[in-house]
Amino acid sequence: MTTHAPAAEPDPRAASATSPRVVIADDQELVRTGFRMILTARGIDVVGVAADGVEAVSEVRRLRPDVVLLDIRMPRLDGLEAARQILAAAPECRVIMLTTFDLDQYVYAALAAGASGFLLKDVTPEYLANAVRLVDTGDALLSPSITRRLVERCASASAARGGGAPASHPDLDALTPREREVLTLMGHGLSNAELAREFTLSEATVKTHVARIFAKLSLRDRAQAVVLAYETGLVTPGAVA
Repeated sequence: MTTHAPAAEPDPRAASATSPRVVIADDQELVRTGFRMILTARGIDVVGVAADGVEAVSEVRRLRPDVVLLDIRMPRLDGLEAARQILAAAPECRVIMLTTFDLDQYVYAALAAGASGFLLKDVTPEYLANAVRLVDTGDALLSPSITRRLVERCASASAARGGGAPASHPDLDALTPREREVLTLMGHGLSNAELAREFTLSEATVKTHVARIFAKLSLRDRAQAVVLAYETGLVTPGAVA
């Protein structure tokens, strides 16, 4: 399995000033206990824990947390299906998938299910706390370039297995030509600063375009935008921006 360099440390300045409420779901008690101690020590409120996917869905419905740390591989209900059920019941919740490998075979499916990012289980304490705060603000945990590489790898594998034609999206026609261009380049992994340079716009204007794209297409964050760009054929694996 090829290993890429980890994503850059989440910027704590981008984190919310308020403390997100968190549920931790992992079948390893040491992981649950360790993550809970780390987050609590940094002022983040861990309101519940779960040992499998069924418990995770139940706890989220009961506690309505802001962020869920969700192991991909769990008994009774795996992390992918748990993520789908959690986001169906609580669409405002942010899901961070926990994984042992930085290019887990489930990455593409998890992003498509609505996950806002991924964490390795050997993550540093500060990275963990900053990541939870970052996704609570509505941003994607993975940088656009890392997200693009992850999705491109999985999309290429899908194509090699004989994947079908690009999916359609009923609201793509609602985008303006500029918004479609922005979405396409987001799929290629461009950041807001890079989009601003590409279109000779201010970053504030780019952020407005991005917000409108999210609203029109009912997207949660940048990770979902990258997935949609691939699924609809706006970006194809291996294409160059």
